[in-house]
Amino acid sequence: MRRMQWVALSFASLLVLGGCSGHHHHHGMMEGGKSDAYWQKGQQDMAGLIDRTVKDPEKAKQVNAIVGEIVAELKAGRERERTAHRQLYALNANYAATPEEFTKVMDEANNQRMGTSSKILGLRFKMKDLMTADEWKALSDKMLLYSSRYQHGSEGPKTGY
Repeated sequence: MRRMQWVALSFASLLVLGGCSGHHHHHGMMEGGKSDAYWQKGQQDMAGLIDRTVKDPEKAKQVNAIVGEIVAELKAGRERERTAHRQLYALNANYAATPEEFTKVMDEANNQRMGTSSKILGLRFKMKDLMTADEWKALSDKMLLYSSRYQHGSEGPKTGY
């Protein structure tokens, strides 16, 4: 359930930014340079979609700035997730590790994910408030179409969130 909320709350960036690279990466396994290029490409692609959708250039600029904030939060969240995984791997290697130690790391990771989700949700509404209902629908449709090009092993585009 939390994973579905995460995806739904950050759809504005995950659809495009999560699928924009032509390569399929295992979660958290991108090299630093490739990761930056991956995020930059996604942000550029998203900017193109916004520029073609949002009629007012000033509002398009503001929406693109919010997308930048979303990207920064997603990148930070991914790094926090990697850190938690490293902590769990270290605990797993420690024969004397207690269940409480594992629970503490998992609780902290869950709290960080919720913080990231909440921040992205706030940014999503800030972005939506700059756009008309028609622009929002058009952008969402374009993002869905765009992301379907990068769905590995899927049977076509998703139909809803």
